[in-house]
Amino acid sequence: MNATLRMALIASLFALVTTARAQTVYAGENTVDQKKLSGLYLTLQGDGRQIEQDWENQLKTYGRVSSSRGTYRVSSADIRDISPEPINLTSTVKTSRTSATIFAAFDLGSGNFVKTGDSGYSAAEQILKDFASKTSFNQEVRTAETGFDEAQKNHQKAVRNGERLQREIEANAKEKERLLKRLDDNAKELEQLQKDIETNKTEQEAAMTALDNRKKNVEAVKAKRP
Repeated sequence: MNATLRMALIASLFALVTTARAQTVYAGENTVDQKKLSGLYLTLQGDGRQIEQDWENQLKTYGRVSSSRGTYRVSSADIRDISPEPINLTSTVKTSRTSATIFAAFDLGSGNFVKTGDSGYSAAEQILKDFASKTSFNQEVRTAETGFDEAQKNHQKAVRNGERLQREIEANAKEKERLLKRLDDNAKELEQLQKDIETNKTEQEAAMTALDNRKKNVEAVKAKRP
């Protein structure tokens, strides 16, 4: 993709996403491995699997991630905006072809989860909101780039087709020139054949006259027989 167009595309999409795609984060509970956890929910529209992958990459920035069937854990997660001390982060992701719902529980220690009204709640909420903006933006970029790349391929195909047509036009012009020359040569050949026919008629008449003269000569010689 042309670099200038790519940057312009990304800039316009960033403005669109940040103004039109504010996401709602809300508090709730979820049962994980038969344990009820308090945390925050976020639902995003888009490619569910890609959103889950983006979220896993986000979790990796906090520490080592262990995962199993849509459940992710980061023991001793380093999230200073929530707590100066390491915390235990547990998250689940439920996906479909068109959306993903993320649940994240931030355990400050001994099951003391961040809840509405706690000092770390705003920071936890902001983490999910920032992720929502980022992943929505990335999805818009991927979609737009895919569309641009497809349009670029179609343009290149059209250009190649135009070049092929131009070559065919040039070949056709050369063939026409060859055929016109062939017609000219054919006309000259016909003219020469017509001249040759007239010459041949004269030659035939001369040969017939000579034949008659020879015949008369033979008859005259025979007439002298004693």
